[in-house]
Amino acid sequence: MPIGRRGEVWQVDLGLAAKVRPGVILNVPFLENERAVYEIVPHTTALRGTRFEIPLAVAGLQPGAFDAQGLRSVPPQVLLRRLSVLGPEQMAQVEDGVKRWLGLI
Repeated sequence: MPIGRRGEVWQVDLGLAAKVRPGVILNVPFLENERAVYEIVPHTTALRGTRFEIPLAVAGLQPGAFDAQGLRSVPPQVLLRRLSVLGPEQMAQVEDGVKRWLGLI
C-alpha cells in the first residue's frame, strides 16, 4: 500500500466520474490505530477562475490549479504514483484556499 505524505502530489484514481488526476495530500500522518485515509485537493486544468482555485506552477503538471472545492478523502489504494512535492510557500497557498472554502478565514 502506498504511503503518501503531506505536500506530496500523487496521481490519484478518483473513480469513473472524476477520472485519474493529480492531487496534493493535505492531512498529517495517521497512526496505526487510526483510519488510513488521505485528504487530497485535486488538480484541474479546466479552470473557472474561482476564488477557491489555487494556480501553482508544479514540475511535471500541466498548467492548472488545485481546486479546494474538490477536497475529498480517499483510501491509500487509489494513490497510484508520486509526481512531485510542493514547497512550503506553495503548500501555504493551498491551505489558504481550503480555509477560504471551509470558511475558516
